[in-house]
Amino acid sequence: MKENNHSSLPFLRQLDRGEDILLCLLLTIMLILACTQIFMRTILSSGLQWADPLLRYLVLWCGLLGALKATGQGKHIALDFSNYLLPKSARFPVALVTDLFCIITTAGLTLASWIFIRNEIEFGGATLLSVPAWAWNIIFPITFGLMCIRYTVHFFLRLSGGFPEATDGRASDQ
Repeated sequence: MKENNHSSLPFLRQLDRGEDILLCLLLTIMLILACTQIFMRTILSSGLQWADPLLRYLVLWCGLLGALKATGQGKHIALDFSNYLLPKSARFPVALVTDLFCIITTAGLTLASWIFIRNEIEFGGATLLSVPAWAWNIIFPITFGLMCIRYTVHFFLRLSGGFPEATDGRASDQ
């Protein structure tokens, strides 16, 4: 699928830029921390007790932010059979239904993750580095909510004809 062009949508451009910066920062921290742990364990026979749990949370954050980034670029995992099996006239309505399904799914995941966070705030305790457990998991509703926003924007762009069509490499239409 071609990368989506959001040049006319400043909000999505800013979101893309923020994702890039945050991912680079988190990956740099992960790399430095992991190398420090390896060095300390190998050479000094010790390590930072909090480093491994922090690395697990950082991997979770990077994975979810990477999924958000892939969603924004249209490079997420998709069942893209419609471009190959359906005639061109049927692709548009199928794409709209697919976008609606993604909106509903990500909205449901956003709601479920907010409920999870609310419960963590109410009943959870402090975990790593005396930070409340909900703070480490806040990435779930944030990324699912932003994915929902992206899919909603994609839906309305597609509906208005402003969304680029995916190419499937076929020479002729069915």
